[in-house]
Amino acid sequence: MSAIAIPGKTKNPALSSTGSRRTMKALVYYGPGKKFWEEKSTPAIVEPTDALVKIQKTTICGTDLHIMKGDVPEVVPGTIIGHEGVGIIEEVGSAVSNFKKGDHVLISCITSCGKCDYCKRGMYSHCENGGWILGHLIDGTQAEYVRIPHADNSLYHIPDGSDEEALVMLSDILPTGFECGVLNGKVQPGSTVAIVGSGPIGLAALLTAQFYSPAQIILIDPDDNRLAVAKKFGATEIINNSKVDPIERVKTLTGNKGADTVIEAVGIPATFELCQSLVAPGGTIANIGVHGKSAELHLERLWAHNITITTRLVDTVTTPMLLKTIQSKKLNSRQLITHHFKLSDIINAYDTFQNAAKEKALKVILTSE
Repeated sequence: MSAIAIPGKTKNPALSSTGSRRTMKALVYYGPGKKFWEEKSTPAIVEPTDALVKIQKTTICGTDLHIMKGDVPEVVPGTIIGHEGVGIIEEVGSAVSNFKKGDHVLISCITSCGKCDYCKRGMYSHCENGGWILGHLIDGTQAEYVRIPHADNSLYHIPDGSDEEALVMLSDILPTGFECGVLNGKVQPGSTVAIVGSGPIGLAALLTAQFYSPAQIILIDPDDNRLAVAKKFGATEIINNSKVDPIERVKTLTGNKGADTVIEAVGIPATFELCQSLVAPGGTIANIGVHGKSAELHLERLWAHNITITTRLVDTVTTPMLLKTIQSKKLNSRQLITHHFKLSDIINAYDTFQNAAKEKALKVILTSE
């Protein structure tokens, strides 16, 4: 039966002109450790505020690895994973006013209605009809097509001549490192910053912390390759915590005081507990990591130390500013990219990303064919 156009509604783009259902390829999660690149129905416009985007480039996030380990139980089997990418608008709903078919767009990892109480406070991650839903509560971007709810508030126009690979880093890791780490951590000129974890998120925090000219930025990680990258990106000190006691070393570097800002960029109990031993009196621990297990809070030591502990899911309120800094070449996000794959080779890309130390991997770029 052919599709019937209803006045005031957008035609279902998942149907061809003959009424047959279109299909695409996507990475589908089927439970911890189970993922398959397989054929799925192409998504359709559901609400008039939706847009359908043809993915050009996407990537894999550390959060996706947490999902694959079962750390995010809200992700149900059958979900298409992924929340980052750039693409081209294929179709828009009748209520979308800022975008049209053919526009090149950056996809935000956070979906925002722009109208609820949380959105009006700039807390887009807590949007009452959005937040982090892509690749989490609804199908995501590691696919040939993706449906983006609340398109007017959840997509960004890509300026002509932009480096789209570099802009993929703006979907998530750069605003995450900046908002959850640097801003929540209250990084100040002349301060001391310790970042636990020099993976992509930790490095994003390192790059954006330099906006505020701290006196010291100390990177802590057991991977010498990633520490070397951190040094290249601007770390003043690097500590391999598999070889050196990071607590004693940070005390030595800070006159036995500790760090003013400590950023947790891993998401396991041991690293969060390490942060508690690194923070100076009056300092801030800014958690970025996705935690799937309980971590101990040592109030028996910290109750009188005037410290602040912050948590946050990225709101992406800083994305427009970060886009300008990339366009003006004040921030080089391309340097976070180490590997390239075709989108259809995503299983091998996951193998590379999951073995980051062996493969010397930071961010991988997956390009549609």
